Amino acid sequence: MAAKTAKLQIEVVPVAEVPTEDLVAVPKRTRPVVLIVDDERVIADTLSMILSRSGFSTLTAYDGLAGFEIAQRATPDLIISDVVMPGMTGVELAIAVTQMIPTCKILLFSGQAATVDLLKEARNAGHDFTTLTKPVHPTDMLKRVSECLATPRTTFTPTHNRTGDSSRPATYLVN
Repeated sequence: MAAKTAKLQIEVVPVAEVPTEDLVAVPKRTRPVVLIVDDERVIADTLSMILSRSGFSTLTAYDGLAGFEIAQRATPDLIISDVVMPGMTGVELAIAVTQMIPTCKILLFSGQAATVDLLKEARNAGHDFTTLTKPVHPTDMLKRVSECLATPRTTFTPTHNRTGDSSRPATYLVN
């Protein structure tokens, strides 16, 4: 089978010569985007409904990996995630997303005892996240969401990391 080639001519026009009516405006977000990740669908859907009715734009995922994939595409302002989930935990999701989207805020919540160990491991690795304990009253959740979104997320890099790998400094997350 012979290879086919095609020639394509593209006219390069200096930006100053592009008519303004040909430019496409990217709409600014009018509402904060909140991604809710929980393997318990009823909890995820209920949180989504509460936040939507309170003026937030919401996205929902039912496991950590799906949450990560949605975060890659949607760049949420805040992720609310259960901690203990099969596959990718909420802590793993939080670490991966904050490395990919440094401005994304994280709010973790859980009602399981295993949460303490997962959060301790994350803290020992230099990651600290805001947490809530299930069950969470809707008023308390809305208050924490508003606080998270109002507080700038900052990172700082210490002179050494806790893993001993000097090629990658640890990043501590402060909400």
